[in-house]
Amino acid sequence: MDKSKLPERLSAIVSDREKSLDRIRGCMIGGAAGDALGYQVEFVSYDEILKKYGPSGITSYDVDPALGKALFSDDTQMSLFTANGLLCAQTRSAFHKLSSPYRSYVYLAYLDWLETQRGDAHGERISWLLDIKELWSCRAPGATCLDALSSGEQGSTEHRINHSKGCGGVMRVAPVGIALRDMDDRTADIEGGEIAALTHSHSLGFMPAAFLTHVIKKLVSSEQKPVLREVIRDAREMISDIFSERKHLGAFLELIDRAVALSCNHDKDEDNISRIGAGWCGDEALAIALYCSLRYSNDFSAAIIAAVNHSGDSDSTGSITGNIVGALVGYEAIDDMWKKDLELKETILEMADDLCYGCLMNEETDYKDENWLSKYARFDGK
Repeated sequence: MDKSKLPERLSAIVSDREKSLDRIRGCMIGGAAGDALGYQVEFVSYDEILKKYGPSGITSYDVDPALGKALFSDDTQMSLFTANGLLCAQTRSAFHKLSSPYRSYVYLAYLDWLETQRGDAHGERISWLLDIKELWSCRAPGATCLDALSSGEQGSTEHRINHSKGCGGVMRVAPVGIALRDMDDRTADIEGGEIAALTHSHSLGFMPAAFLTHVIKKLVSSEQKPVLREVIRDAREMISDIFSERKHLGAFLELIDRAVALSCNHDKDEDNISRIGAGWCGDEALAIALYCSLRYSNDFSAAIIAAVNHSGDSDSTGSITGNIVGALVGYEAIDDMWKKDLELKETILEMADDLCYGCLMNEETDYKDENWLSKYARFDGK
């Protein structure tokens, strides 16, 4: 962004939004780093991890020898496409052309992501991410996401299209908490849940997404370093209210409470994580991430290392933990070892910056950002 070309009024807005930039960058890069670390041991048992990497488990990237980068999974791919859809919706809203909720544009962005996985073109391509050749790669995409998006049917919290409670809904919604941070909490949380429900119809698939949306929203919006335990308590209250009629709410909250309590003991991380679950389901993935984030709230490296060293969905638990602790400590506090060889680091930072500043144009101003319009006002591939 060329700040010298901004009108004075917009310069003040940019300066205000910039206060959140380090946390937003931390959230996005942190999620990708946790994902990249965990992707190397997804589907690998804890015993096998120890056998290969030693008694501390995996503690650094296995850089792909051909590409010279630490590769991330579908978790980060879908998080990026979530952000792309949200910013397209925001841009249309700024020009008074938004007739559908944010989730509808995210759904279109997910169809773009599906094209990168299966090659099936669809009617309205909206994502500039389609221009990034590295994203045209299958990184263990979840069967539920692929099948739901291929069905041609758009799910919601009231319209069930499957019975999945997998973690594929929650692992991709951190950008919702960032992009919608100026909304009231309830509206933003509901949108996070609905975006997960586009593909995951079980309440244990979409309630965790609403919960994570709340946590990320609070973390990136805070001017002072927030107390994560208080943010989690606040999220618990909001989700209890929003989903009060859901029959699995009690089980979900019980698991969250267990994770919070376990974070205070002195047992080994692998033992505590096994008491929560494996992370394949949305509620377990979130609970493991909350446990690791509380246990190591001031130590990004320790948090994501704990989050991936278990017999479960290591990339998703690593990704969500990275989102949370990255937002908590900020980008500058993340050790360089997690940034240096990370795949598409500059693309992730570009998306983080776009999420931070948002669309600064509307129909009533003369200011035009052609680069922004080329990215977030493109439809049908134009």
